[in-house]
Amino acid sequence: MSAKAIRVLSDRRADKREAANGRLKAVRQVFAYGVEAQLTDANPARDVPYLRGKTDGFHTWSVEEVAQYVARHPPGSKVYLALALLLFVGCRRADVVALGRQHVRKGWLRYTQHKNRNRAPVTLELPVLPILQRSIDALPVPATETIGLTFLETEWGKPFTANGFGNWFRKRCTEAGLPHCTAHGLRKAGASLAAENGATESQLMAIYGWTNPKQAALYTRKARQKVLVGNAMHLINLAGSGEESAPPKAAVG
Repeated sequence: MSAKAIRVLSDRRADKREAANGRLKAVRQVFAYGVEAQLTDANPARDVPYLRGKTDGFHTWSVEEVAQYVARHPPGSKVYLALALLLFVGCRRADVVALGRQHVRKGWLRYTQHKNRNRAPVTLELPVLPILQRSIDALPVPATETIGLTFLETEWGKPFTANGFGNWFRKRCTEAGLPHCTAHGLRKAGASLAAENGATESQLMAIYGWTNPKQAALYTRKARQKVLVGNAMHLINLAGSGEESAPPKAAVG
């Protein structure tokens, strides 16, 4: 299996960049295992670059879109709790489906991220914000310790799979008039809000479990751009126009 053949596999999904890169990533992982297990001498997939595009990936929710979702799915419901967990914990959908009361101790939530759990596990401890705690408290208390081990369950009382939850959550977004919004977009929204409210790259890495500062830098760079623009836009000023400076930047609620 050559790099050329793998490039063909990737290019067949070039119309869907994320799908093409997902396919390439899977092949890379298979060959990485093969090299480690001494089943092959090289990983040809590493020579094939990911497809680059002008998209930023999943749409990042705006504050207005969060409010629109909440208007359709108010606090006290499982549908609202799904949004609260994704936004105020910052976990991925593979993590949110496994979270339950057993992960919360003395106001802190502790969990190990599903991503890279077998190669380089990352365990996070996060304070449970009051708005999230109220959402959890609104759930019915399980009758026994063997029931309700996850906050989110299907209509049959079973834990979601990651893909099953993603499809279920998309439908809830569509019901709220937000068909372009996704679970992962809420994780990005949380990181954006934190950065715009002054979170540093180190703080973002601690919240989201990133090991590469480049990921956090994407959010802090955008946040700094907004601050700089807010403080400097009034300098584009015709003499005597009377234009005043932009209002000072307030924290994003």
